Amino acid sequence: MENQVLRNIVKQLAQTIRKQDFLTYFKKISYLGEIEGVIVLGVVSAFMRDNLTHKFGKEVLEAVKLFVPEAGNIEFQVDRNIENPSNSLVIDCIKEYKDLSKKGKDEEISIEEEVGGINARIINDKYRLDNFIVGPSNQLAFAACEAVTRRPGSAYNPLYIYGDVGLGKTHLLQGTGNAIKTRFKDKKIIYTTADRFLSDYVSSVKKRTVDKLKEKYSSIDVLIIDDVQFLANKTQTQEMLYNIFNIMYESGRQIILSGDRSPRELTELEPRLKSRFEWGIIVDIGVPDFETRLAILQEKARSREFIISQEVAEYIAYNAYSNVRELEGILNQIIAEYELHETPPTLENVSARMNRNGMTNGINLAKSKRNSTTSYDELVSAVSEHFGIDKKSILGEERQKEYMIPRQVAMYLLKNKMNYTYERIGNIFSGRNHSAVLYSCRKLESILKKDQNLYYEVNVIRDKLGL
Repeated sequence: MENQVLRNIVKQLAQTIRKQDFLTYFKKISYLGEIEGVIVLGVVSAFMRDNLTHKFGKEVLEAVKLFVPEAGNIEFQVDRNIENPSNSLVIDCIKEYKDLSKKGKDEEISIEEEVGGINARIINDKYRLDNFIVGPSNQLAFAACEAVTRRPGSAYNPLYIYGDVGLGKTHLLQGTGNAIKTRFKDKKIIYTTADRFLSDYVSSVKKRTVDKLKEKYSSIDVLIIDDVQFLANKTQTQEMLYNIFNIMYESGRQIILSGDRSPRELTELEPRLKSRFEWGIIVDIGVPDFETRLAILQEKARSREFIISQEVAEYIAYNAYSNVRELEGILNQIIAEYELHETPPTLENVSARMNRNGMTNGINLAKSKRNSTTSYDELVSAVSEHFGIDKKSILGEERQKEYMIPRQVAMYLLKNKMNYTYERIGNIFSGRNHSAVLYSCRKLESILKKDQNLYYEVNVIRDKLGL
């Protein structure tokens, strides 16, 4: 198989395989030979070999047969010589992909698309509402997005979502756009960033086509703008958005926006524009709790078809607590380590990597091992044993004084030291509601500030459990 034939096969695959999958699983491919009608292709690691064989074997065989009709089958092998610059039968798939994108030969692999005459960012199909992990910190925002997908332009218009970086605003915005596209195939949807919107406006000023740009934007059905805080102090661009907003709103078309702060805190924006943002619904996204972070990490690993143990996943989720990008960053590093060196993630090497990156939450490795294996049942048993109270009485609904403190201690430790949600704690304790658990935790916090003896007892239980 000559080098050009291999390049043609890669180009064919770039146009038939989803962009995210191609960039993840197709990095470099080499030609290793042909044995009795079986074309042998080289890849960089066992991870790539296994995924290409099971996930994309059929697609690769079809592409090979287009250019090598006599091929009966294909096989992937790890090519230890694939990084050797002198190896002429190696194709850098990522470079080929980027070259195709620049030439614009295939709309599906360009980072931009034209909607209603406007060059906009493509809504990435990996962002969907059905793979967005919902927790207490983002539940309201998610519900608002779902409502908008059912009745765009009618329910919650405009929808404004705000929160710190890396918490999932872009996922929600693009996921909402994808859901609307699926339900209403005839609707024109624009997803763009504030920076891109500014660039379009400046370009239209130079070309003296401002009115034309306004007309194009005003003709679409759904406008999604990410990171509107970057329009700060851009007076003329804000004026353009204000006019487009009015036209779309009055004609009942949907507007979805995101920012890093609530509209009232965007002091650099024009008051009349901020007031428009407040016409619909404003929802915030907070930092995800431990359980949500753990679910996000496991979902991202699953989507990459990468196996990570519960122990390691819990360690990462406990320590990468600031935002979702931290979780994704450490997961990408772990996958890269496996691809390059076939080193599986263990608690020891992941802990060392996160320590080097300054991504630990003040716990040592031994403590984390104990945390990862502590269950709520073990915690309740420890509280029961310490106070000499039957477990059923702690978990039950009896309101005698001797049961109240142990029950509050157990709830407090589950919430503050094991990061359980109020809802999950309530389910453990005879189906109590969110408010009852919240009250119990705050009540104990108040008592601990005054009662040094109880404070000492709680610390004894924590030390026993390694919390």
